[in-house]
Amino acid sequence: MLDPELPVITIGDLGIVRDVVESATGHVDVVLTPTYSGCPATEVIRADVITALHDAGFPDVEVHYRRAPAWTTDWITENGRRVLAAHGIAPPSASVLSRQGVRVELSVQCPQCGSAQTQLVSRFGATSCQAMYRCLSCLEPFDHVKSY
Repeated sequence: MLDPELPVITIGDLGIVRDVVESATGHVDVVLTPTYSGCPATEVIRADVITALHDAGFPDVEVHYRRAPAWTTDWITENGRRVLAAHGIAPPSASVLSRQGVRVELSVQCPQCGSAQTQLVSRFGATSCQAMYRCLSCLEPFDHVKSY
């Protein structure tokens, strides 16, 4: 199932599906970790999961949220990162912890040409988990999924 805010990546590749368990009675329990506590897509994802499982023949479905540990962009799969880049969205880049314990991004690579010569245009992109960048080599604008 595709993420409603980033409809090029599945919620599995995004890393928010934490567990799916089917009991002997056919009850399906799904555990999701939202990307952040205020994510507006959380309830849409929940409803989509329930609908998809009902459509697949599972009438007894429950969706629970697990907020600890908190979701991190480290949970995005390698396939998810490739899919984002293939659709012109820069996946989260490498980051390091600063002396204050805050993650600092080292560089954002352009998903079009691969250049690290990029410039932040706006800390706010198409969704609240993205920022807008511009490549200084090929001059293309692109969204970047922020590291969390």
